[in-house]
Amino acid sequence: MTSAHDTPTPTPAPADSVPPAGCADVRIVAASPETARRVAEVLRHCFDSTEQRSYPAGREGGTRLHLTVDTTHPAEPAGTWLATSRDSAADRP
Repeated sequence: MTSAHDTPTPTPAPADSVPPAGCADVRIVAASPETARRVAEVLRHCFDSTEQRSYPAGREGGTRLHLTVDTTHPAEPAGTWLATSRDSAADRP
């Protein structure tokens, strides 16, 4: 028989820092480094961003990339998409 005192208390995960207003931290996890880089390249084509940081993604292999994108300085095609999505959002009830 176990009591509540025998159960270890889970340690909360450290809080991630929040990026500045208008920015978003992006984490890309892929089976291959090339796939992750291709996704990051598309994001960099659409938004200003920081240099990507690469990490192993676990025991199965794979890659995890981190980058921060600045949505206040979108390039094409994101600039057009953001402008039209803002207009359509205003039409919703």
